[in-house]
Amino acid sequence: MNFQKRKNIILNILDERGEVTVKELADELAISEITIRRDLTILTADGLVYRTHGGIMKVELTKIPFHFANKAAVNVEEKDNICRLAAKEIQENDIIFMDCGSTVFRLCQFIKNKKIHVITNSLPVVYELMNSSVKINLIGGEIDPERQAVHGRIAEEHIRRYKADRAFIGVDGISVENGLSAFSEIEAGITLAMFANSKISYLLCDASKVGQDKYFRFSPLDALDVMITNKKTPETDKIRKKGIKVIAFDEVEKAVKSGK
Repeated sequence: MNFQKRKNIILNILDERGEVTVKELADELAISEITIRRDLTILTADGLVYRTHGGIMKVELTKIPFHFANKAAVNVEEKDNICRLAAKEIQENDIIFMDCGSTVFRLCQFIKNKKIHVITNSLPVVYELMNSSVKINLIGGEIDPERQAVHGRIAEEHIRRYKADRAFIGVDGISVENGLSAFSEIEAGITLAMFANSKISYLLCDASKVGQDKYFRFSPLDALDVMITNKKTPETDKIRKKGIKVIAFDEVEKAVKSGK
């Protein structure tokens, strides 16, 4: 069976059910899960489906604008591994900041049943956490349609009115030499305000961004308390030596398997 035929079958199944797992698709099409995952990568890139951990969902069911859903579905396994570790850091009744990053967004699925208070500038985070156990405070200000987030001076003033236990943010680049960096200046003010008004600041960042410097350098490394990433690398070791706590998924998994 060629890809086009598989594509039509997958989309028909998804249209009927709204959500389906990789295993279910592999069983119904009588092909390997590896082939299905390859097909889903293509369908996600084309904007036809929304990738979830272990399967896919109809795009309209996510209540998330198309382009953000696609961004959130890039490197989905790595992001979910990072966010599982981040969720373990959150205690009942915590107040947390969550920014508008696509990795931070994927934290939502792991905290829906926690009795916590989330303060966020991200519209997708609000959509995802509605009707859950989480209390939501949407930061006020001007909406950026492309980022599906609230930014600006008013938003930063809003953040300064609150004190949080933890802040979870994402960046486009981080290095020992130049700290945190981004492709744009627009999100830097939000990140710095969240850092300044939380007890512990967390960076959720896959290893591909570590050791990278982007267009706008906006914060030194020491503004960060904890970095949670998917794997240990020479660059993450450099950051750890600077006094930043680094939690790497592959190290945690190795420790669990060895019984430590």
